[in-house]
Amino acid sequence: MSALLRGLLAALGAFALFSTHDAVIKSLGGTYQVFQIIFFSMLFAFVPMSIIMLADKAIDNFRPHFPVLVLCRAGLSIVAMSCGFYAFTVLPLAEVYSLLFATPLLVTVLSVPLLGETVRMQRWGAVLVGLIGVMIVLRPGVTELTWGHISGLTAAGASAMSSILARKLGGKERPAVLILFPMLLSMLVMSMTLPIVYVPVSLPDLGLMAVVGFLSVLAQLCILGAYRAAPAAFVAPLQYSQILWATLFGALFFAETPDLYVALGSSVIILSGIFVVWRESRENVSDQTPVLRTANPRVDTGPQPK
Repeated sequence: MSALLRGLLAALGAFALFSTHDAVIKSLGGTYQVFQIIFFSMLFAFVPMSIIMLADKAIDNFRPHFPVLVLCRAGLSIVAMSCGFYAFTVLPLAEVYSLLFATPLLVTVLSVPLLGETVRMQRWGAVLVGLIGVMIVLRPGVTELTWGHISGLTAAGASAMSSILARKLGGKERPAVLILFPMLLSMLVMSMTLPIVYVPVSLPDLGLMAVVGFLSVLAQLCILGAYRAAPAAFVAPLQYSQILWATLFGALFFAETPDLYVALGSSVIILSGIFVVWRESRENVSDQTPVLRTANPRVDTGPQPK
């Protein structure tokens, strides 16, 4: 099996795991607050992640070289995770993904002031078309704009900012540091909310929270392996396969059927995102290619190896 094929299969597997992870979150959201779900999920994820980091043979410690940027990125990751989890608990899965898929478009916009990236007319056009797709999904003035929609858009914006910071850090921080600090900070912040939001957890639900944590780690390992084995231009568009899993899981477990506007808007956003990835993958288009050279928003551990 070629390295390219291994990379593509790893990416498809990773995004299938992420989609399963999100469906489990949705099932738990009817009983538990998002903060409690995040705390226990991160607690369970910390165990395998710690083992992986301890097995790292690199001669270095986990002290960040740029602590302010690392902490800012960790804070943005917490905002993205909290808002994304909440959106999954109150909105149909496919609708949440259609909003989260705007992240690469927002990365393109933010790369101009924050990275000094030159974005030409073609990519600006793709961003504009993608934002039209978001408007098709939201249908302002026709359907009610809920906190779930606002949370989904906030998650996309925070993920984009987090990705920009990861790109700005470049290879100056170890991937382990960029994984460890958001995990530790999220457990600390969520633990402070537990006296307010905690409700007793049944053993089966505790098992599901463990599943969320372990799926997160496994999916991250798969996607990192995919970026090592295959070019980012091939891996990045595969994130849109999650809309297929969302439709399947939504129909099987939550009696969800995406309406015409969600399907149309998602298609527009996906095509715009694919165009941005394709445009950045061309030689001599730009110097920084922020979408391609930043990790997938669901992992966001920094630029991936070429």
